Amino acid sequence: MYTLYFAPGACSMAAHVLLEECGAVYEVKPVALAKGEQRTEEYRKINPHGKVPALAVNGKVITQNAAILPYIAGQFPGANLLPSDPVDVANCVAVVGWLASTVHPAFSLALHPERPAGGADIGEAALKAISDTAHKSFWTCLEEIDERLSGKQWMMGDQFTFADPYALVFYGWGVRLGLPVADLKNYTAWKDRMIERPAVRKVLEKEQSPLLKAA
Repeated sequence: MYTLYFAPGACSMAAHVLLEECGAVYEVKPVALAKGEQRTEEYRKINPHGKVPALAVNGKVITQNAAILPYIAGQFPGANLLPSDPVDVANCVAVVGWLASTVHPAFSLALHPERPAGGADIGEAALKAISDTAHKSFWTCLEEIDERLSGKQWMMGDQFTFADPYALVFYGWGVRLGLPVADLKNYTAWKDRMIERPAVRKVLEKEQSPLLKAA
């Protein structure tokens, strides 16, 4: 049994989708980020960093999408979510690592430009400058994803892999920031293909994702 700690609309959606794609037997436990449940002593016993997702497996816990996604894919070889070539697997892990280490932080800064100040009052002009720079950085990342998808069915080529659900998170976050993501033709066509997948649609419906309205 797998237990996924998640929050609707958060990056935990990627693991949620992957569990559905694999046909895994799992349960979900929502973490109300807006209420600060991720910072409670109870949840920090599960994930000391106070983040989602966290995946509990037989009494042990895995955190971070960069670890959770390839783990899930590896547990269900019949789902064909891992490339067959070891080099391709490594490249798939690299894509997930880039999404986690570069794309995600760019969005976080765009959404919360005040956080680097640590609560200090740095003024509206400085906040706007940070926000504008972060929006541009995040948009550049989305453009790179769009370019990567040129001529491809999925993120890694013809095969749907554990990288695809994670990339969907950032399309939705682009919509959330009001960015013109529909102008990214490759990314948008891929997003539409993603939503056509029954497992993806099921999770988006469960999480009441705005992506369904943008479809």
